[in-house]
Amino acid sequence: MYKNRAKDGANNISGRRIQAYRKRLPGSISQNKFAAMLQVRGLDIDKNAVQRIECGKRFVTDIELKVIAETLGVTCDALLTEN
Repeated sequence: MYKNRAKDGANNISGRRIQAYRKRLPGSISQNKFAAMLQVRGLDIDKNAVQRIECGKRFVTDIELKVIAETLGVTCDALLTEN
């Protein structure tokens, strides 16, 4: 039976990478500022959603992943590659 969760039980496999790349941005961008950056790019997301994505409690759509990757300056593959 197919399960739509990561091996560790999280609802996404990109959250931890999103957090790591966000923290590498100049100035170590907060979740609140990152949410604002995403909103400027047209993604309706708030600080709480960023927090839930990063800790694996929220699913991430392909549209969201694309905008997040562009904002972080990385590819979607960089956010999806499992170690």
